[in-house]
Amino acid sequence: MSRFDEYLVVRNDVGQYSVWPASRPLPDGWRATGARGTRPECLSHIDTVWTDIRPRRTDAGAAPGQRVTP
Repeated sequence: MSRFDEYLVVRNDVGQYSVWPASRPLPDGWRATGARGTRPECLSHIDTVWTDIRPRRTDAGAAPGQRVTP
């Protein structure tokens, strides 16, 4: 049994998803998407909405599919 009963689906600025315990403050750089439930429910939701796991470009001048490195 998990020590957390409810989770949130969260997303960062490059479009990566994760699950986070609803009772804990969100880490910097992550936002709640509005989906919540058990861990398996949240993971199922992520499987549905996150069809391309490549990070989104953060530099407008990059070519499509090109990763931007500092």
